[in-house]
Amino acid sequence: MLVTGGAGYIGSHAAKALRQAGYLVVIYDNLSAGHRDATLGAPLVEGDIRDVDAVRRALRESGASAVMHFAAWLVVPDSVSDPIGYYRNNVGGALATLEAMAAEQCRQFIFSSTCAVYGEPVETPIRETHPTAPINAYGQTKLAIEHALPHFERAYGIRSIRLRYFNAAGADPDGELGEDHSPEIHVIPRAFEAASGGAPLQIFGEDYPTPDGTCLRDYIHVVDLADAHVRALRRLEANGASASYNVGTERPSSVRDVIASVERITGRQVARTSAFRRPGDPAILYASAERIRADLGWTPTRPELDTIVADAWKWHSTHPRGFRTVPAAG
Repeated sequence: MLVTGGAGYIGSHAAKALRQAGYLVVIYDNLSAGHRDATLGAPLVEGDIRDVDAVRRALRESGASAVMHFAAWLVVPDSVSDPIGYYRNNVGGALATLEAMAAEQCRQFIFSSTCAVYGEPVETPIRETHPTAPINAYGQTKLAIEHALPHFERAYGIRSIRLRYFNAAGADPDGELGEDHSPEIHVIPRAFEAASGGAPLQIFGEDYPTPDGTCLRDYIHVVDLADAHVRALRRLEANGASASYNVGTERPSSVRDVIASVERITGRQVARTSAFRRPGDPAILYASAERIRADLGWTPTRPELDTIVADAWKWHSTHPRGFRTVPAAG
């Protein structure tokens, strides 16, 4: 199994879940955003995902029969300001990976997609049949690959499962893995920083058409997300058909809900400031997970917001500098 971007946040949790399920995992990552320590000792091939020959070598030398593709840029506002970079990295990288797979006759592909493919929802909860109309380049780059995948299946026999994540959050309950971005981009770790004496948490928009004026999101524990990937792989291994699945809890939480949870878990106040809405942010995004329950038997095991926040806080409180934290003596 080749896991591209497997030294990153979601990829590292998926790689750990795969190893626990008995798979031999090789990680392919350029470490531009990932961390060597996040591989937990799995073999690591350092390389650019857009280098077809390098990906081919990694596939050939690892003997991988499947690829989980996490390697992508993921900051929505950045995708609005730098669509060239996002298309080059996200579309170019995924196409290079698929080209390498076709050449090496590797025919199972798990794609890290996103709820951003839906754009502004016309109904909630969002089902996989919802129209796809991204409002930012990040979502559009993911949708471009989703649109390409049926052609790769017809021409090269590469079957695929596209997992459309909602908001990944939390951390490995064992304390081995967690979220470590620089700069930090997600609301829960940013709230921890604000509660720990860092910069106040910026609330981007308090005038959305939601009950408390802040965005509503579906926060999915990263461990549950990793489990969805293992189940998706097993479906392909059993000759299951290609498909798209939402991965979410079906429970919307607002930014203010997150702040309240962080304050409960940490026992600290979250300093906050009001800011303008960010471009490309829909007001409400939460999933229907009916299809993945029916087809893959997946249900979240850690759906409660306080559980997600507590696991994340365990990581952040013991790793204040992320993977750069020096373990305490004794």
